[in-house]
Amino acid sequence: MSAATRTASASAQVDWSKIYTGLGLGKQTITSLQEFRARHTTALNRNSALKATTPEIDLSHYKGLLKDQSAVQNAEKVLREFKAVDYDVTKFNSAVDAFKGKAVEAAKATLKKIETEEGSLKDTLANIQEARPFEDLTVTEVAKARPEISKAVETMIQKGKWTVPGYREKFGEFSLM
Repeated sequence: MSAATRTASASAQVDWSKIYTGLGLGKQTITSLQEFRARHTTALNRNSALKATTPEIDLSHYKGLLKDQSAVQNAEKVLREFKAVDYDVTKFNSAVDAFKGKAVEAAKATLKKIETEEGSLKDTLANIQEARPFEDLTVTEVAKARPEISKAVETMIQKGKWTVPGYREKFGEFSLM
């Protein structure tokens, strides 16, 4: 079995929908995979199309058409001596491996970020579930939890400000006089 056949059969066995949905990949990773899959399919289609078409050049037509017969003879010679060249793709494989390494690093970083966010969200959810109702909180507990509120109130008192900026605009005037 040739390398191309092994690659084609291996890529046909990949369950892409399971990869997209089952692994919990990020949007960027899924997009990269879809782009890779599209490029791979396009390359396979182009390759098979090129293998299926072999150009046939009728040089006898050009012998009767062109005055310069040496050009036609030169073309015949070039076509007879033409040999397809095989390219060493190992340098391209190293580029693919480098891309693969970057993709894996990005996936690991995304996983780490998601795990951190998940832990933070679980802590927040636990705090919400364990929290007492707002009515049961005391000023001391609020000041302990958010010391910047106490500092802001102290600053307002020192400056002689007894109203909260924006309060009247938001809640209206409740004074009896």
